[in-house]
Amino acid sequence: MNDALMERLHLFLTREDNRSLLGIPATDDQIEAAEKVLGLSLDRDYVRFIKSFGGAYAGLPVYAFSNASSMGQERITELTLSFREDFKDTPAGAILAHSVVFSMDGSGNPILLDPKGRVLLGDHDTGEYEVIAVSFAALIEENFAEW
Repeated sequence: MNDALMERLHLFLTREDNRSLLGIPATDDQIEAAEKVLGLSLDRDYVRFIKSFGGAYAGLPVYAFSNASSMGQERITELTLSFREDFKDTPAGAILAHSVVFSMDGSGNPILLDPKGRVLLGDHDTGEYEVIAVSFAALIEENFAEW
């Protein structure tokens, strides 16, 4: 994520009237523990985001370990393991086995980062996935707008 986007996010999320959109920053220990549980390395831009803002709203909910009060309190480990279990016997299970679910759309479909750093949107009805952004940073850039 570029510094200009991080600054925009910081200015927006730390405004007094937006505090309910800001989580508690993730620690290195939390990140390391999640990587062990999930068996993968978390995306560099995603890590930068959650170390700065925790689970926060940036045009869409971005879950971490301590999320904004306006979001649910699901941790990325819980979200990922739950979706892995739900899809384990489907073609989507192979994708989820090596990805992290960091958000959901309004219908409860998983939004995840795959090993290539792409952002995919899953369809829990069909088990199919589509690439919705080339990277986590691109997804935030495309969806975040100050109001």
